[in-house]
Amino acid sequence: MKVWITKYALTQGITEIEAEVCEIGGGSMIRKLPNTYFGEYYHGEGKDWHKTRESAIARAEKMRAKKLVSLKKQTKELEEMVFE
Repeated sequence: MKVWITKYALTQGITEIEAEVCEIGGGSMIRKLPNTYFGEYYHGEGKDWHKTRESAIARAEKMRAKKLVSLKKQTKELEEMVFE
């Protein structure tokens, strides 16, 4: 099946891959195809991988907003730093 990966959305963007659902993950884990010995596994439907492009975009937007808040906080802390 076709899925969209958001695990690395802030560094690599949203990627589209062919994958299969793994039995051992209770249906929430997928393995990238073609299957290799080590393979690429993604856990958590709705977090690291998505069945629809729209869901992946929504997750990436949330990730971006959270990162912006974190960076603003970090910037504020650095600006308020005083060296004596």
